[in-house]
Amino acid sequence: MNKYTLAVLVGNQFGVLNRVTSMFRRRQFNISALTVSETESNEYSRITIIFAGDEIKKKQLVDQLYKLPDVYSIKELNDTNSISCELMLVKMKNDPATRSELKAAAEAYEAKLVDYSKDSVIYQIMGSSRKMDEFINLMRDHQILEICRTGNVSLEIGGSTIRQTINL
Repeated sequence: MNKYTLAVLVGNQFGVLNRVTSMFRRRQFNISALTVSETESNEYSRITIIFAGDEIKKKQLVDQLYKLPDVYSIKELNDTNSISCELMLVKMKNDPATRSELKAAAEAYEAKLVDYSKDSVIYQIMGSSRKMDEFINLMRDHQILEICRTGNVSLEIGGSTIRQTINL
């Protein structure tokens, strides 16, 4: 199965996210990451969706998404045409026996210490999903208390924008 990233420009209206994600459910795609935010204009929201599936079903899904009210533009993004990153917070047990190992790992992955208490530390890390996964795997040797990830945000490189696709 291939992994896809779609950026969907929609009207910033009540119920639009539900209609878009329901289309994925009906087509039996499992969404692995989802981010939504208002754009540079409060009239529009941008939904970035990462999912796995085959090419033919993905094309059918895109065709069906375009039929939804309030869907204005869709762009498929990949490693060659876009910049992507993710944000993650990881809360670790603050154990004196492993403190130096945690610090070394955080430095190696450019993680920033954002909270320190007697019982726990919280690191913030930004980068690719792969970087996040590798950091988590490294931290599994220690006691992870909690993880929160944003999912990918992606923008197409160069001067082109998702809004230009529909001449807004």
